[in-house]
Amino acid sequence: MTDSYQAILFDLDGTLLDSHMDVFLPHYMQRLAGRMAHLTPPQQFIAHLLAGTRAMVANDGRATNAEVFAAVFYPAMGRPRAELEPIFRDFYATDYAALRHLTAPRPAARPAVQAAFDLGCDVVIATNPLFPETAIRQRMDWAGVADFPYRRVTTFENSHFAKPNPRYFAEILAEIGCLPAAALVVGDEAADMIAGQLGCATFLTPSVNTKLAAGAPAPTYRGALPDLITLLTQGGA
Repeated sequence: MTDSYQAILFDLDGTLLDSHMDVFLPHYMQRLAGRMAHLTPPQQFIAHLLAGTRAMVANDGRATNAEVFAAVFYPAMGRPRAELEPIFRDFYATDYAALRHLTAPRPAARPAVQAAFDLGCDVVIATNPLFPETAIRQRMDWAGVADFPYRRVTTFENSHFAKPNPRYFAEILAEIGCLPAAALVVGDEAADMIAGQLGCATFLTPSVNTKLAAGAPAPTYRGALPDLITLLTQGGA
């Protein structure tokens, strides 16, 4: 029953925000590579960026994702962190917004988040923390859900794991003091449904990104965001 949920964790991309990551990410990387083109060829930059991303996905909790990324990316670039970080900051402050047209808000996203808050739950934006907070906050704004008082928003600065590692969800639950059985995870990918391994309830809302691998935990519920609202408000999907 929904009255047993202390926390509701929402994925962002593909869940609250229509975002085809196979389209979004190449545009993102090419635009960012352009900002670094005076320092390294774009394809070489992208290779280093992907290596840093893989390191974050493999993070075992030894440091934040931001620090794990830095330990791989900056040495590969052969440039000091102090030189490159301002370029990243300026990119997110000025260029990143140009990617907004590659996404679209989901009409039921804001009502779904509001329904979770109306239940008195701890509400978390549980997006894969491979981006800095500024990028994630901007995508929350694109989704029309940036202004809620979330208990936690996962970013690469505050997270020590990444999806699909179940320890990513365990870290969130430990931070907010919630047992897995009292949490509902809402997402569009197998990487979200992995929370079922911990004992969380899960709600799959399919998107263009949905690929449920064999052996992935089956979702507790499945449906569109309006079905989630029905579940939360009426106790049945």
